[in-house]
Amino acid sequence: MKEFDLVVIGAGPGGYVAALKAAKLGASVAVIESQQTGGTCLNRGCIPTKNMLHSSGLYHEINDNCVAGVSADKVNLDFNAILNRNKEISSQLSTGIEGMFRSAHVELLHGKGQIVAPGQVKVNDETIKAGKILVATGSVPLRPPIPGLELEGVLTSDDILAGAGRRFESLIIIGGGVIGVEFATFFNDIGCKVSVLEGLDRLLPNLDRELGQNLGMIMKKRGVDMALNAMVKSIEKTENGFQVNYEQKGTMGSAQGEAVLCAIGRKPYFEGVFAPELQPETERGRLKVDENFQTSIPGVYAVGDVSSRIQLAHVASAQGTACVEALFGKGSQMKLNLVPSCIYCRPEIGSVGMTDAEAKAAGIPVKVGKGLLGANARNLIIGGDRSFMKLVAHAETGVILGAHLMCEHGTEMICELAQAISNSLTAKQLLQAMRPHPTFTETLSEALNDLCAKLG
Repeated sequence: MKEFDLVVIGAGPGGYVAALKAAKLGASVAVIESQQTGGTCLNRGCIPTKNMLHSSGLYHEINDNCVAGVSADKVNLDFNAILNRNKEISSQLSTGIEGMFRSAHVELLHGKGQIVAPGQVKVNDETIKAGKILVATGSVPLRPPIPGLELEGVLTSDDILAGAGRRFESLIIIGGGVIGVEFATFFNDIGCKVSVLEGLDRLLPNLDRELGQNLGMIMKKRGVDMALNAMVKSIEKTENGFQVNYEQKGTMGSAQGEAVLCAIGRKPYFEGVFAPELQPETERGRLKVDENFQTSIPGVYAVGDVSSRIQLAHVASAQGTACVEALFGKGSQMKLNLVPSCIYCRPEIGSVGMTDAEAKAAGIPVKVGKGLLGANARNLIIGGDRSFMKLVAHAETGVILGAHLMCEHGTEMICELAQAISNSLTAKQLLQAMRPHPTFTETLSEALNDLCAKLG
């Protein structure tokens, strides 16, 4: 029987990062993966969707040539070529991870792993011994019990990225969260008539209110139909596609489209990971873990979507790193409670820390500073939409508590503000840095000046 210090089930961002870190700390490591190395993020999530948005953004920019003074005839978008490019990129990244495994002497076992006893994992027909076991099996698309959701042609993000999608004439998207918003951006860019149905009162309901409200106005301007506070009741097949019936403030409504994308969210996946006689505690469908990521089964740990309240690839990687550092004698320095969120719509959204509403609900006095990009030179050059930067600071100390950016390259600039919050920097300290001209980040200085004026 093979024996390892650590056996990781799942080679996604949580699993492969944890495995490589453990190997670097001197542990003997095996990773079990039943599908492609890299998990959902590399193969059916973050990476392929960003490639699709890159392609649709280019297509949109070329066709919308009045601002830049550039024109082109017969611009073509090849949907299958985009999907093939997805595969190429995912394969290249997956191959790279496997190469890192070989260099670090991490053994990769292809198959479905099952924990049959504490310290024992079965993969295919072989049982291996493990000093510690880490479950990092991720999540799958959520499909709630809505009548008609099982109909052929009602898709999930996984289905589209696996090749079931095409250049639809019209598409109904159920869900206005991150997945729904990014796919709405892509299909709207390529000329598809998009309808978004969201059960709450705005898009991106988990983020700062102004972000979702502003994005909703931008999408409506681009021709996206939106129904907010819309609870989907049923889906029906029609002669030309589908009809989605929903209730909105006591009134029934419907949306018609060639296809339906269910983008309500994702649920933790650990089916078959534990033997029937060895069932761990769960909490709201997730594996329940303590502050050290240990499940209710001694020696069995879990990180990422399978156990985390926040389902993001960088959260899974950070948790995987923190877990193995604690297991193999090195404390983690990362603050796991400070999580940046990035949405790759247009304009991009980057958010980190507290919103002003969250701070007030917690009894924390705050001041808010804002900078608008209406007069920002770079934003004018690209013909950018209504964009802004919003900062939240403690009213008494001036320490930055939150940052919410809706602008070009907002997903990159949010890192500077995450670092500021992590180190308890004040608005005045951030103003000490000179920001070059012409850049989008100049507006950050405007937001900081506005904030400092309010702080006094």
